[in-house]
Order: sequence, then C-alpha cells, then structure tokens
Amino acid sequence: MKPTTTSFFFITLVLLFVIFISHAPSVNSQTDSCSSTPSINGISFDITNFQCSSVWDSHGFILRYKQTETQVWSFVLSAPDNNGYIAIGFSRQGIMVGSSAIVGWGGSNRGIKQYYLGGHYSNLVDPDQGNLVVFSDTSSVTTQSSRIYMAFQLNTTQPESKLLYAVGPQGRLPSSPDFRLVHHDSMVSTTINYLSGAQSKNSQPYSRLRRSHGVLNMLGWGVLMPIGVIVARYFKQFDPIWFYAHTSIQSGGFILGLAGVICGLVLKDRIKVNVPTHKSLGIVVLVLGGLQVTAFMARPDKASKVRKYWNCYHHGLGRVMIALAVANVFYGIHLGNAGNEWNAGFGVVLALLCIVAIVLEFRKWARK
Repeated sequence: MKPTTTSFFFITLVLLFVIFISHAPSVNSQTDSCSSTPSINGISFDITNFQCSSVWDSHGFILRYKQTETQVWSFVLSAPDNNGYIAIGFSRQGIMVGSSAIVGWGGSNRGIKQYYLGGHYSNLVDPDQGNLVVFSDTSSVTTQSSRIYMAFQLNTTQPESKLLYAVGPQGRLPSSPDFRLVHHDSMVSTTINYLSGAQSKNSQPYSRLRRSHGVLNMLGWGVLMPIGVIVARYFKQFDPIWFYAHTSIQSGGFILGLAGVICGLVLKDRIKVNVPTHKSLGIVVLVLGGLQVTAFMARPDKASKVRKYWNCYHHGLGRVMIALAVANVFYGIHLGNAGNEWNAGFGVVLALLCIVAIVLEFRKWARK
C-alpha cells in the first residue's frame, strides 16, 4: 500500500466518522394515537376530552392532560411497554438536575413514584421526594395492548411547561426496598404549550460546547492517535516519510485532544455537573499525552544503549493512553446522553481501524 493510498484511506475513515455523528436515526415505535381516546382500565379519573400531544415521536410517547379542577391537573403518559420504566419530569430550566419526576413501570411489581433528580447518579435520585404535590390515591400504572399507561394528578395552579421524558433500560425496574432508578437509556427535554398542545424540543444548555468537547476528543485521542500508531508500526519501509507522518498525526491528535479537554473543563464549570471519573480519566490521558511529547523531544540516538528501553516506554505508554482515551470517550457519550448513533459512529471507525491493523499485521508477518 503506497503512502498516498494510505493517507486517502485514513481520511476516508475520518469522513465516515463525521457522517455517522452528524446524522441521527429516528425510529418511531408509536402505536397509540391522539386521533382517538382509548378505553384504559385501571385509571380512576375520566380522560374524555383531554388534550393530547405526541411528545416524543422516536419513542412513541403520548401525553394526555387536562385541568380538571381549579388546582387539579390530570395527566396520562403512554409509551410502548419495553419492560423498562417511563418518566416525565417537571423542570424550571429544562434540565434534569433539580427537577422532580413521576416514574412508572409495569410487570408483576408495577408501581409509580415521585423522584427528586438531584444528580446524574442513582444515589442522587431520591424516591418519594420532590417538589410536586401528587394525589397518591389517583396515581396508577397499567399495561394494555403492549403499551404502558401512567396516570397521575397534581395539585397546582399551573404545571411547569418544560417537561423531560425518559425511558429506562429493559428489564431493570425499581424494586424494594430502596426503589432506586438505574440510569435512563434515553431522555429528551421539551417545552409544551398547555393551551394548544404544541411542544418543541429544548436544546441542551451549551450544546455547541458539548459537541465540540466530544468531537475534538474523539478525533484527537480516539481516531488520530491510533492512526499514528498504525503508521509507525507498519510503514517504516517508507523512511523517513513514515516518521514525519507519525509525528504530524500524533501532534495533531494531541492538539485536538488538548482542546477537547479544555472544552470539557469549561463545560463542567458552566453546567456545574459532577463527573469525577470522566474528569479524572481525561486528565490522566492528557498527562500521558504530555509525557509522550516530552519523550519524543528527549529520545536518545538510535545507537544509544538506552534506546530499546525508550522504545518500550514510548510504545507501552502510548497504547495505555489510547486504551484509556477510547474508554473515556464511550463513557462520555453515556454521560452526555448523546445516543446510540454516537456509539455506533465511533465504534464503526474503531472497528475499521482494527481491521486495517490486523490486515497489516498479517502482511508484516508474511514478509518476515
């Protein structure tokens, strides 16, 4: 494989990566409809003439609601029954932390509870806590026609218009004695007009900064760094082109990664989120990257006796850095609720790089 062909191939991989993260697939699993009022067993209040809105098309969420008395608002949230919990949160700012949510689940131990969303971790999400005044005697959960229906009533003159919806992982339902929630699979933030039923999706706070943080780290640590390793290991026959290509690619990866880490620190300060593991891993990766730069500047001559030890240090540290960086990128996707398309896009690029490395490794062995 010629150097020009190799460069074109790797550029193509990066472009594929960008395409994957730029296009989000949408799957509509909706089976309910606002065109009719279903007859639902187990709901203690009449839902005739309720306002109805399709609030989360990709997950089939339907919200029905009505102010049934002066200070009583009645809600029915329905979604496909995927053996996971469903949730609706009421938020002042359209963000999860600090909101109160009603969560329901089916199955043999079906239930409905209010939760206070104090943070992104299960131990910060408290059951039977929150700022909502709920009529507990009219709250219920029922399953019918492969859908789950969660009904509840709030004592309020006007509910918050910024609503959050979430769906939990399949088979991981809250249970006694603590009824803790596991992290949701997917979430969306919306704003609803209770009079007309119209709703719109809220953009995440600092969404551009979030995307910059993710993309810069993916491209820097997760794509360019592995490409630089491949060039150094399998293209030394093109001396000295391989060396300049390797140093250029790794330098570019380090610069992009450094920018991504800085974006992450700024983002953490602005949204006041506590992600100690993600932050610690990011700092470790940055330190290892800095050590690699230092090692390159202080590399001994090829004839030196310590050169073989420097090679072991340089190669080993680089691989550890890349492994931690890739793990932290996937963890960041999880923390940011970026969705499966980000995981798929990054995973496909990594898989292609692995295939290229395996093919080139076999060719290297064959030449020996």
